[in-house]
Amino acid sequence: MRVPVELSKAYRVLNHGPVTLVTSAAGGRRNIMAASWAMPLDFSPPKVAVVIDANTYTRQLVDASGVFALNIPCRNLAQATLQAGSISGGAADKFAALGVSTFAAEKIEVPLVEGCVAWLECRVLAEPHNQERHDLFVAEVIHAQADDRVFSRGRWKFEDDGLRTLHYLAGGSFFVTGESLDVKIA
Repeated sequence: MRVPVELSKAYRVLNHGPVTLVTSAAGGRRNIMAASWAMPLDFSPPKVAVVIDANTYTRQLVDASGVFALNIPCRNLAQATLQAGSISGGAADKFAALGVSTFAAEKIEVPLVEGCVAWLECRVLAEPHNQERHDLFVAEVIHAQADDRVFSRGRWKFEDDGLRTLHYLAGGSFFVTGESLDVKIA
């Protein structure tokens, strides 16, 4: 079940370095792309950074709307995640091509990907120099939610192997988040 994540804990959705699916929409168009270069930046208000190449269709939509979502896919979505990062959405609806279902975001007009384990809705904080020169977007997280089977009370718990988050290596290779290890200060 999708449950809200306290914004003060939203950074924990990304702090273990999973690949993300960036969703965007503007002017009745929408797109999805895979992005491994996404990270939390701040706690309050929560901020993230993500690289969105200037030559992508997603970039056009984010530039037009000023918003995007970071969807956190799991092992069950590995094939769609790889394809989302390998084909362009400029010519056709990439969601349909990938067979990916969506649902409405709470605070922004961007589709969220069904089957992911967490979702961050983000508003771009304009940094034209970084965006133009480095393709780097800084955004404020304005809403966060997660699947309570794997993220609750601000913590990940990966008991179902199919719901483990993905980490992209290269050439179609991923690894999934492994077992957690709790260490106490001596």
